[in-house]
Amino acid sequence: DFGIHGSIALNMHTTKSDIDFVVYGSKNFRSLENTIDKLAEEGTLKYIFTKKLDTARKYRGRYKNKLFMYNAVRKIGEINVQYGNHKYVAMRNVTFSCEVVDDNEAMFRPAIYQIKNYQPLDSTSKLSEDEIPTKVASMIGYYRNVARHGEKIKVSGTLEQVENIETDQTTYQVVVGTGTRGDEYIWQL
Repeated sequence: DFGIHGSIALNMHTTKSDIDFVVYGSKNFRSLENTIDKLAEEGTLKYIFTKKLDTARKYRGRYKNKLFMYNAVRKIGEINVQYGNHKYVAMRNVTFSCEVVDDNEAMFRPAIYQIKNYQPLDSTSKLSEDEIPTKVASMIGYYRNVARHGEKIKVSGTLEQVENIETDQTTYQVVVGTGTRGDEYIWQL
């Protein structure tokens, strides 16, 4: 449930290359995350923070002068959507604040945050009650693992209507990383 990717996996590395770890499964990822946190507290390794959200993500560091980073990949049993089972319709751009109620898929790509307490931050983001999203999905890797259960976030993305083809159930989500606009993000509040 643990591996290496990047230049080492492709046999393209040098002595200066960083080490890219991959962790399979959310539980394994959280376990590794806790272990690395303890090692950083002990001074065995050091986190590297160069971007605004790095302090939340804590995915990159240095051990004995060697850079490393780690990311998560879903196990087969963690894949909850089958291709073709849902119809997605982009509706409009929205900017809002909300609270994260579930971060169990936040470390993956796409990063999925279950949310509540949708609060529009401009007049174009006001929605009818049935259009309120229950999920934020980021296709941008930078926004993986940036918020935890109970934390508040500010989001700019595209509201999508999601129709389950099998059940006819309709829900709404906001996607960050559609490529249709330049100001998509997830920020901590």
